[in-house]
Amino acid sequence: MRLLLLAPPGAGKGTQGERLSAWSGARHIAAGDLLRAQAQAATPLGREIAAHQARGDLVPDHIVLDVLTPAVIEAAAAGGYILDGFPRTLPQATAAAELAAGLGVMLHAAIYLHAPEAVLTQRLLDRASQGGRADDRADVIRHRLRVYADTTGPLVPYYEERGIFIAVAADQPPDAVTAEIRTRLSGLNLSRS
Repeated sequence: MRLLLLAPPGAGKGTQGERLSAWSGARHIAAGDLLRAQAQAATPLGREIAAHQARGDLVPDHIVLDVLTPAVIEAAAAGGYILDGFPRTLPQATAAAELAAGLGVMLHAAIYLHAPEAVLTQRLLDRASQGGRADDRADVIRHRLRVYADTTGPLVPYYEERGIFIAVAADQPPDAVTAEIRTRLSGLNLSRS
């Protein structure tokens, strides 16, 4: 199984990625986690990543691709992947599609988790109050949601045109979201290349 979870901050990509991984055995690859790990390593690359994240900006495409490509290749060889938070821009999506096509590991589905902005903001503020990430502040949250709409929003029609797009309302309980995703995936041919 090769899936992409496409969603704004706070929509539950991490939760659903972990659940789908446990259900399918495909490896959950959280782009944000890999990038944060690089940032915490405080290498020159990590410091550059940290600076982008502190502002709530997207990390440049070439850096994201360099960090994630080895993990995706390894997961595909091990039986599948669930990408969480990557690609986030149209150039990332086209570069990833070219790479995947060359390796014979194209996506089976792009799952779009959507919810109203007010719900997303409240979820992120709640996470911050429980010891969440440094970028879970109201001003940064608003900026992150704007950046998402501007840069990641164009991926919706991109994946719709490829016939692999599945939209799921994320403003319902997590168990209901998981059940809907699994139901929608059950109708797909997940054995194709």
